[in-house]
Amino acid sequence: MRVGLVGAGPWAQFVHAPMLAAEPQVEFVGIWARRPEAAAELAAANVTVAVASTAELFEQCEAVAFAVPPSVQAELAIEAARAGCHLLLEKPIGGSVAEAEALVDAVATAGVVSQVVLTWRYAPVVHDFLADAAEIEPIGGAGRFLSGALLGGPFATPWRLERGALVDLGPHVIDLLDAAIGPVVGVRAAGDLGSWITLQLEHESGVISTATMSATVGNDVFRAGAELYSSEGVVEVDCSGAFPAMDTITGEFVEAVAQGGHPLDAARGLHLQRIIADAEAQLL
Repeated sequence: MRVGLVGAGPWAQFVHAPMLAAEPQVEFVGIWARRPEAAAELAAANVTVAVASTAELFEQCEAVAFAVPPSVQAELAIEAARAGCHLLLEKPIGGSVAEAEALVDAVATAGVVSQVVLTWRYAPVVHDFLADAAEIEPIGGAGRFLSGALLGGPFATPWRLERGALVDLGPHVIDLLDAAIGPVVGVRAAGDLGSWITLQLEHESGVISTATMSATVGNDVFRAGAELYSSEGVVEVDCSGAFPAMDTITGEFVEAVAQGGHPLDAARGLHLQRIIADAEAQLL
């Protein structure tokens, strides 16, 4: 499958470009970025070429991966979908609910496949956790993602510094609890968007869980995972090391295109975005 990449920032350097270059089922067509020199440097390191425009990239591709800020992703992914390209998306899928809705509509209208890189969900330990969760009746749960990423380093990027941990880390935690306990239908938020946020999530079943996020807890701190409680005990997962082999993501994407869909699609991203937007509005 012919795949291109939009973006040449840290996540593209560490994840997307090496992942696409290493996948035997993918022909890595090229990279476009707002900074041509960054696209050229990343392309040279991953045995592909820099492309002069998104239109040129989309014309050459069957699918496009994105590693750009959310609002940029939403705008360009809509263009890619209209050009008939399948989409490998980052979370959040847009900078706002309206942008995410427009992207989901474009995907549906174009009839292309979309898949969101919610990295925890591709890890074997998380697969095992969700399988165990399906065997119990939870009475409650808790999840967390705590790091020092916004104190400095490659991921202290402008959009993350502006929006904070809720928008960046929240999709992982909310998605995991939603998948394990059932659809989230309500949220109450407390805390500070710039430091520490705790969400009380109401699930369709009536079960309540909590999700806690911070990206300013110290560069040597990294805590991530979830636990579910039932009358029989606890089911838990440590996601601090839950990084899947990158070929799992690309392999599932190639299969999703062949099969016509993936459960972690743009509609899933929109569901998460609506929850996060509700929580964010409560904290502004």
